[in-house]
Amino acid sequence: MKRLKVDLVDEHFYRPESWFLAQGARYDNYDRKGPKVFAGEYACHGKGKKWNHYHAALLEAAFMTGLERNADIVHMATYAPLFAHVEGWQWRPDMIWFDNLNSVRTTSYYVQQLYAQNKGTNVLPLTMNKKNVTGAEGQNGLFASAVYDKDKNELIVKVANTSATAQPISLNFEGLKKQDVLSNGRCIKLRSLDLDKDNTLEQPFAIVPQETPVSIEGNVFTTELEPTTFAVYKFTKK
Repeated sequence: MKRLKVDLVDEHFYRPESWFLAQGARYDNYDRKGPKVFAGEYACHGKGKKWNHYHAALLEAAFMTGLERNADIVHMATYAPLFAHVEGWQWRPDMIWFDNLNSVRTTSYYVQQLYAQNKGTNVLPLTMNKKNVTGAEGQNGLFASAVYDKDKNELIVKVANTSATAQPISLNFEGLKKQDVLSNGRCIKLRSLDLDKDNTLEQPFAIVPQETPVSIEGNVFTTELEPTTFAVYKFTKK
């Protein structure tokens, strides 16, 4: 593709849980001089669970930290398929289900929404022991990325805890100027105790993002992230 001087390579990923867990660093070492990437179709297809369920959405969120961190390479990304009728579908999972009267947004939809509404304008480096947070050995199932929104003056950190245990989180915002103050902390979480559960037409809001205020001391925020949880932390820089 590089020899052909193509602009974008269209990559498709309909893979099981193990693949998504292993792809946190997929684009970290891509050739920056080669074609850019359009992740044109992707979804986690659970092994033996090829239907919408929360655990698949969580692993999609983890995978997307790598897409966000490498936005200079991954120029576009699209979950697929988008729509499916409950009585006439070709395959599962799908992002939005509907019948003749109603529709329901799956947890995979809410993962996409959280990224879209908190995409920022500039990617920020985020490391654990000087390494990208990609779910690698010694990182306890954590995946993370960070961005800055220059229009809203916000620092935004996304963290997916794919492990079955709570994980301590300490965010140290280095490089701020002495006069910079972080405030108005917020945390948006998507989580479910039942990993096989998802929203349905009968229960369309069973699993939805929940926002709560959080406090930060100086430039360091510490917390504990629950098992199998996707969180978006936001702070305003003043």
